[in-house]
Amino acid sequence: MRLKGSFALLWLKPLQSVSERSDTIYILRKRFISIIITIVIMIAIPAQTALAVLGDRTLSMGDQGYDVEQLQRDLGYLGYPVGQADGIYGWNTFQAVKSFQVNNGLVVDGITGKETAQQVIKQVSTPATNNVNAESVAVPTVQVNSSRGSSSIMLSQSDIYDLARLVYGEARGECFEGQVAIVAVVLNRLKSDKFGNSVKQVIYESGAFTAVSDGQFYMEPDNSSYQAVQAALRGWDPTGGAIYYWNPVTATNKWVWSRTIIKQIGKHVFAI
Repeated sequence: MRLKGSFALLWLKPLQSVSERSDTIYILRKRFISIIITIVIMIAIPAQTALAVLGDRTLSMGDQGYDVEQLQRDLGYLGYPVGQADGIYGWNTFQAVKSFQVNNGLVVDGITGKETAQQVIKQVSTPATNNVNAESVAVPTVQVNSSRGSSSIMLSQSDIYDLARLVYGEARGECFEGQVAIVAVVLNRLKSDKFGNSVKQVIYESGAFTAVSDGQFYMEPDNSSYQAVQAALRGWDPTGGAIYYWNPVTATNKWVWSRTIIKQIGKHVFAI
């Protein structure tokens, strides 16, 4: 009975008048609008940063976003290795920017300001008016480790040509990073004591590369293939040290799955 009386009292005597309720609704509505505006601002600011493209802002250590990833990929394309293009402006990116600035007569501070960004964009965007070929790629010395000890070998123009043919046969249609990764695997094998001590020994090892086995290796490479070779020879290893790779969709060799996968680039997985 007592409980029913309480309900009756609330029904007969509301806690607030109509005007009080209107004031309360007005206040709550203002607060709700303020909260929505705050949320929109909080979402919009990071989104603008994430969607920024190279040159929109000055980039330095600790910055993150799509523009940082774009910078990393462009530097890698130009032959300044940054490791993984993860969109985080870390130490490797800082050092790559400094190297780029040194080689292009810019202020060397590791910061990607307007001038540095424009120079990177200019070099990446400049179309190749002349065909790239084996003779146009600098021939470096590669350190080789074997059971007989460490030694250095000079790659020949024929080695450059074979590397470009391997890229074209194995990874045409892949992103540029994926093409560089093919060369990186060959160089990693060359530096290892588990494979041959020359580019030809590594590439022509029986069953090592599908393109050699099915004949696609013997097609003429394009400019992108030579550029991938050049980027890898300058030190860019997007695989992180892999010595194996395969397409998980088409691979028929069961043994490769015993290897530890450390990276996927395009259609290929890379392993050690």
